[in-house]
Amino acid sequence: MVASKDRSYYFGASDTDKIIGKWTSKTWRKWWMQKIGINTDHFDNKYTLAGTHFEHRILSSLGLPMEFDKQIILEDLRLRVNLDGNTKDCIYECKTFIYEKGFKLPKKYINQVQVQMFASGIRKAKIIAYGLKDEDYKNFFKPIDKDRICEFDIEYDEQWINNVFLLKLKVLVDCLKRGVMPDAA
Repeated sequence: MVASKDRSYYFGASDTDKIIGKWTSKTWRKWWMQKIGINTDHFDNKYTLAGTHFEHRILSSLGLPMEFDKQIILEDLRLRVNLDGNTKDCIYECKTFIYEKGFKLPKKYINQVQVQMFASGIRKAKIIAYGLKDEDYKNFFKPIDKDRICEFDIEYDEQWINNVFLLKLKVLVDCLKRGVMPDAA
């Protein structure tokens, strides 16, 4: 639960799908304007707010000695990675979902955790998904129901980091430093 909403001049693990995605869409260009400090819009809704408010309690319910909200900065890569929770040997990325709809693990979450493992040097990760019911969106202080927790082990993929993510990130870092669009580089 990182307090600052400023996402300019750095890339985060949650930006991974944009970093490796198509750089020509209108959505991508709006995101790039945020990175170079022109667009500072930030929007929350009941789903993102609930996820933020439940996050520490969900992870605490695992009963592990955990550090929360650790931030790692790799200045040369303009990478600022925030971990929801971690032990000395494992990252715990917390996601929430609408319980009634169920949960299917999206590739973008796996990629996000890959970047967290790369930046932190911790090579073990779990995505912890928690199903929220209607009443949870109205009261962020409801107790955690352990039966609604799903855990997914994520294996570190060094090939993907080196051959996909870092190649694209380095181009974007250069463009960020120069304040230009990647297609104008």
